[in-house]
Amino acid sequence: MSPKLIKELRETTGAGMMDCKKALIESDSDPEKAAEWLRKKGMISAGKKSGRVTAEGLVGSYIHTGGRVGVLVEVNCETDFVARREEFQELVRNVAMQIAACPNVEYVSVDEVDKDFIKKEKSIEMGREDLANKPENIRETIVEGRISKRLKEITLLDQPYIKDQSITVEELVKQTIAKIGENIQVRRFSRFVLGEGIEKEESNFAEEVAAQAGQK
Repeated sequence: MSPKLIKELRETTGAGMMDCKKALIESDSDPEKAAEWLRKKGMISAGKKSGRVTAEGLVGSYIHTGGRVGVLVEVNCETDFVARREEFQELVRNVAMQIAACPNVEYVSVDEVDKDFIKKEKSIEMGREDLANKPENIRETIVEGRISKRLKEITLLDQPYIKDQSITVEELVKQTIAKIGENIQVRRFSRFVLGEGIEKEESNFAEEVAAQAGQK
């Protein structure tokens, strides 16, 4: 893939470098088809807006059927006007629903993952028996791949979108950015599971029945 072609597509569309590269691969290096691919994915112009301040937005919620799982999520945009738009509110609802469906997700993005956690995971992977006889450089490459996969499993933006598995949550956000014309950031979230962390008392059923029988 020509770096020049990627650079030109990036300049004309405002999409990220990796997105442009993927678009050209998907379009057999045809710039027009690549731009159309980016437009369909909602990535055009999203890159240009990524550095703009997001101080408005909404705190959204989702309670799963039965009331056993609940989510609060803060999604930010640039203006109160956009926060009131149906497209933005729908995004917030969908992101909250995504979090409810992903019990392993702990962070919004890879950038937020604790460095000590990554260091510990790397140490564990480097010590696995299946890598013991491999050269150091090969071990490093394999471990980096495993760590990258692990981090994607626990970060919200890297999750396949539950309503359309062909895109990630990050791509869903970019599509909305392109649609409404403002930067959008998923800032933080909390997931609540009924009874989580509570030590439940284990009762002896036989003793319970015997006690009740003795009362009669």
